[in-house]
Amino acid sequence: MNADSLTIMPGLPGGTLAAIPAKAEAHRALIAAALADRPTLVQGLSGELSADISATLQVLTALGATLESTSNGLRVLPLKSIPDLACADCGESGSTLRFILPVIAARAGRGQEITLCGRGRLPERPLQELLTALRQHGVTVAPERLPLSISGGLTAGDYEMPGNVSSQYISGLLFALPMLEHDSQIRLTASLESAGYVDMTLQTLEKFAVRAEKNSAGWAIPGRQQYRSPGVFVVGGDWSNAALWLAAGAMGRPVAVTGLDLCSRQGDRAVVEILRRFGARIECSGDSVRVSPAALTGITLDVRDTPDLLPVLAVVAAGASGVTRFTHAARLRLKESDRLATVAALLRALGGEVQEYPDALEVTGHGTLAGGCCDAANDHRLVMAATLASVLAQGEVVLSGAQAVQKSYPGLLDDFRRLGGECSLRPAGRAD
Repeated sequence: MNADSLTIMPGLPGGTLAAIPAKAEAHRALIAAALADRPTLVQGLSGELSADISATLQVLTALGATLESTSNGLRVLPLKSIPDLACADCGESGSTLRFILPVIAARAGRGQEITLCGRGRLPERPLQELLTALRQHGVTVAPERLPLSISGGLTAGDYEMPGNVSSQYISGLLFALPMLEHDSQIRLTASLESAGYVDMTLQTLEKFAVRAEKNSAGWAIPGRQQYRSPGVFVVGGDWSNAALWLAAGAMGRPVAVTGLDLCSRQGDRAVVEILRRFGARIECSGDSVRVSPAALTGITLDVRDTPDLLPVLAVVAAGASGVTRFTHAARLRLKESDRLATVAALLRALGGEVQEYPDALEVTGHGTLAGGCCDAANDHRLVMAATLASVLAQGEVVLSGAQAVQKSYPGLLDDFRRLGGECSLRPAGRAD
């Protein structure tokens, strides 16, 4: 989508959509495939890909992997040796950066230098704890933020890592440590949040015959392991993005999303139970989830394991009666935007009632929103929230910065129209 301003007409979309491929699963599958012993077909990645997945593909290609498009996915030919690089561009993808840093440290030669760069808010997002752990285990990396240069030589041993800053630190180490000569241990120094994402990493590793053993401290990772390709890896449907349409079904007309794994390790699968708690009517059958509207009532929700759901669920809260309180939400300030501040600003701009706290958001729902002008703050999740807000709005929702949705869901507006939604775009730089 090449546009800056999005005008969304009020209305009640409904119908059936197929889930798009899960971005979180795709990152993991592509990296594991690039480290494997033989080619892997990653099924489900075809057509227009999100900016984040494109960033991972770009970095893997720069590191020496070969990618071939097929009719139903991407064939990944593993990297052999890593070349010196002036800039491996991670775009705005935190997953790409945090996963690939330890991998480079493990696979590149000692003294070999690779430079990683990025843009947007990525250079400001947390990285310090991961850099410290890499330096303590033989790696030279500088400075403290992008662009940064890293040389190989990662050594095995004990890694202490907080679990409450970014689960991506843990995942990055889980990708890298099995390739080292000796055994390693990851010890958590703070409780793990977004645990489902680490579970997803472990599931991917298992499919590539790599193991890490959970224990009371964290994980024990045997060394000298080889990634072994399963031949085909099927990327499942994306629960994080499906949540938008399921939430729309709770407030407008019934919506069904197909292609979802009800046993997925994706943490945002919890949206089904959360919408049920709000009062929505849910039907699950096979790979399909259907949500129908009902009288919604505010709830209290701990979002430490599902932070990406907050922007959409904050809109649901505006459509419910009473107060909804989102707790343990401080990490949302470290996302593509300060999501507690930007979600609060978006709802207020559209006529919602919301209070922001250091680690919480409180929304008082009145069943409708007025509509108006709001800003995506260069955050793809806010584009989704604004799109959903049109279901409650009495007037138009006019969103600036709508191109941010390319990061995870470039086909969002096409799917919105498939459900009967009405919207129009004004290209960036075009005068009215």
